[in-house]
Amino acid sequence: MTGVPASAASGTGRPAPGGKLGAAAVNQASLWNIANILTMVRLLLVPGFVILLLQDGGHDPVWRAWAWAAFAVAMITDIFDGHLARAYNLVTDFGKIADPIADKAIMAAGLICLSALGDLPWWVTGVILFRELGITLMRFWVIRHAVIPASRGGKMKTLAQGTAVGMYVLVLTGPLATLRWWVMAAAVVLTVVTGLDYVRQAVVLRRKGLAAERAEAARAAGQDTGERSR
Repeated sequence: MTGVPASAASGTGRPAPGGKLGAAAVNQASLWNIANILTMVRLLLVPGFVILLLQDGGHDPVWRAWAWAAFAVAMITDIFDGHLARAYNLVTDFGKIADPIADKAIMAAGLICLSALGDLPWWVTGVILFRELGITLMRFWVIRHAVIPASRGGKMKTLAQGTAVGMYVLVLTGPLATLRWWVMAAAVVLTVVTGLDYVRQAVVLRRKGLAAERAEAARAAGQDTGERSR
C-alpha cells in the first residue's frame, strides 16, 4: 500500500476511472439527461400552471390562455421525454418514478382547479383521479409477478384527457364549448373502460404469478424429497 489517494496516484487530481467515486460520478451524471430534464421541467410547470389558471379569480381569458400554454408545454414534454428515454437508452430509476408522478400531477392539478372554479363537475374529477390512483396501486399489487404494459387504449385515454382538460382551461363559447363537453365525455368513458381492462389484466397476471410460484415451490419440494430418499 502506498498511502496515496487514488486521485493523487492518477496524477490528474481526479478520481481514478475504475474507483467507486468515479462510478458514482458517472451514475450521477447520467441522471442529468435530456429525458429527465424534460420530466423535471414538467414537474416545475405544475405550480406555475395552477398560479396562472387561478389568477384574477380564475376566469380571466388572458390568464387562462397562458395557463393553457403551460399545460400544453407539459403535455408535449410528456410525449418527448419518454420517447427520448427509450430511443437513446436514457431510462433511469429517477425517470421511472418521476415521469408518472409528473403526468398525474399536471392532470390532477388541472381537474381539481377546474372543479374548484365551477367549470367541471366534481364527479368527473373524482372518477378520473380515482381511476389513476387505483391503477397506480394496482401496478404495485402485481409488480412482483409482472409489469402491466401500457395499452393502446391507455394512450388514447391520456390523449383524450389532455385534450379535454386543455379545452376546459381555455375560455370557450358556442360550438367549441359544446365540443369540449363531448371530448371530456369520451375521456371519462375511456378512463373507466381502460381502468376495468387494467383490473382484468392485473387479476390475470397475479393468478399466473401465484400459480408459477406454487409450481416452483412444489418442484423444489419434490427435488428435496428425492434427494433425501437417496
